[in-house]
Amino acid sequence: MQSDFAQRPAFETIRPQRQVAPLVFNSAHSGADYPERFLKMTRLDRTSIRQSEDAFVDELFGRAPHMGALMLRAHFPRAYLDVNREPYELDPAMFSEPLPQIYNTRSPRVAAGLGTLARLVAENKPIYRERLALSDAKMRIEGIYRPYHQTLQKLLSETAGRFGCALLVDCHSMPQLSPGANQSAPDIVLGDRFGTTCSSAVTDLAENLFAGAGLKVARNRPYAGGFITRTYGKPDFGIHTLQIEISRHLYMNEVTRAKSGDFEQMQQLVTRFIGALMQLDLSTGADRAEAAE
Repeated sequence: MQSDFAQRPAFETIRPQRQVAPLVFNSAHSGADYPERFLKMTRLDRTSIRQSEDAFVDELFGRAPHMGALMLRAHFPRAYLDVNREPYELDPAMFSEPLPQIYNTRSPRVAAGLGTLARLVAENKPIYRERLALSDAKMRIEGIYRPYHQTLQKLLSETAGRFGCALLVDCHSMPQLSPGANQSAPDIVLGDRFGTTCSSAVTDLAENLFAGAGLKVARNRPYAGGFITRTYGKPDFGIHTLQIEISRHLYMNEVTRAKSGDFEQMQQLVTRFIGALMQLDLSTGADRAEAAE
């Protein structure tokens, strides 16, 4: 089966003129290039199918390459393929053929309809009209998923080779959360798998910066970090990974999907965050400017 993205790039690497810090930013869920073949397979209209997008996240972090960091961003949408899952984390009920036993068909994410090929978008809306051929899954996974992860690994390896360490920031957005018992809902959720995927200095810096801007920040609840965070975050080997979730109500209208008047302010705050990370010495956890004094 020919790739739906045979005639155009499924994702892209954006490089600075010169990489000046060991930072790689990843926006895997902000893609909005919907193949026509896929749209004909879905029972949803063109607005509903977009509910799973981390809309505009690549733009919020868009200054990173201009500041000297690497960036990888998807063009394919999350409803089409989710690279923040295991390679073959699939729901057997979605396919017309039996799945090989080696596939992960029983994960909580599959049960929720959110596997590598999702069954549902937000608000539990089924995506497909009919069952899929297994060849369709293989086309997306072997043709797009694996090259995406190979590229991400390459960016981290070359960064670590150049600087002796690397920090991957996995960039996401979330729907506005409901307040919990006796506490307000977070605006920002930082995921480091409970301190196992990056130096505490990175998470501390992020929390202090966003909280200092008046936002409510939570760690690891309800999002501790997905497949990308736990796969690439290996601080003992000098590779740190932090997942960040930004509530969409801070910068867009979640109903109309249009940017709000606060978009530019949020983008400026994210740019400040990028700048602060660039000053962090990952080898010591200290600010590089202070360490130089």
